[in-house]
Parts: sequence; C-alpha cells; structure tokens
Amino acid sequence: MRRPSLEEIGARTNIFSLEGIRGHQVEYIKWLLSECIHDDYLPEDLITNEAIAFLAERLTTPLQIEHYLQRAFEDAYQAATKPVTLGMAEAVLTVGLNDLEPRLIRHGYTKTVLAELLNIRVSEVNSFLHAQLPPGRTQDLRDQMLKIGIPLYASEGN
Repeated sequence: MRRPSLEEIGARTNIFSLEGIRGHQVEYIKWLLSECIHDDYLPEDLITNEAIAFLAERLTTPLQIEHYLQRAFEDAYQAATKPVTLGMAEAVLTVGLNDLEPRLIRHGYTKTVLAELLNIRVSEVNSFLHAQLPPGRTQDLRDQMLKIGIPLYASEGN
C-alpha cells in the first residue's frame, strides 16, 4: 500500500478491548498480597475482607490499588493496628477520586483541552466542573461533550 486511505487501513485492523482487571479487583488485591507476604500469613491477617471489598469497589487500576494499599498499610503501621479495617481504608481513599474532573483527567481531558474542544473559556469549564452554571448551559455542554465522545458518566467498575 503506497498511499493507504483511512478506510483501507481500518478494514485491515483488528480491534482489541483491554479491560485490564475490571471486575477482578478483589482477586487482584488478594493475589498481590499473597505475592508480598510470607507463606505462613493470609491476606486476611493483614486487611479485613470488608476493606478489600471497599477498595476493590472504588479503585479500577492496579496502580491505584497498589497506591492505596500502601497508604492503608502505612497508616496501620503508624497506628500500630493490624489488620487494616474498613475505616482505615475509607480514611486513606481520596475524597472525590471518581468525580467528573478526575475521571476526565484520567482520560486525558484537562480543563484546557476541554476548553479548546468545546470552544469555550477555561473559566467556563471550571464552572461546569463545579456545577456553577445555569442548568440549561450545563445541559448544552454535556450534550456537546457526549456528541464528540467525551466520557461523562462512570463506566461499570468506576
């Protein structure tokens, strides 16, 4: 193909869906802990099943899971507490982790990028993200974002 068109390339493309660990967070956490602890311990000796379920429900990537597990274990060590409880897991999890702005940023949509794509000012993007726009304008921006394929709603597992 000397000068392939987009359609020709697309016709020869295989599409793969990489969902990662989505739907398997609990198993991933238990596997990760089992790889990191001595053979005579169980993951449940270090963190309660409720805390594992809480983290698995709110976190979606291995990097997030590893980060917040580390923070939970550090806090438990500082408090001389074992195992990590649900309350400790809740305390280390960042408030608003799955709010609209962090989700958009994880998809590569910063405020500046959104302003350019929607042809609006960054201050209006800020107002939109903080629910400070009139309902009609908010709906207009939502419709525009959905039309160009920006993910506004949490997908399953987020």
